[in-house]
Amino acid sequence: MAFDLTSKTLRQRPNWTGIWHLWTVIVPRRSINGQLVYGKVWRRHDGRDWIYKKFTEYDGEAAA
Repeated sequence: MAFDLTSKTLRQRPNWTGIWHLWTVIVPRRSINGQLVYGKVWRRHDGRDWIYKKFTEYDGEAAA
C-alpha cells in the first residue's frame, strides 16, 4: 500500500509495480572510442520512482 499525500488516503498500488522487467538503456554520451554507451538493466517501479538493478548475462551451457 502507498500513502497518497494529495488526498491523504491509503491506496492500493497497481500490480505491475512489483514486477522486474528487462530494459535496454542508452546513455546519451559517447565512450572513449566514440560509440554510444548502452546496456541492459532490470527495472521496476515502486509506486513513486524507478528502481534499477544490474543485469548480468550468463552462458546457460557453462552453468550446466
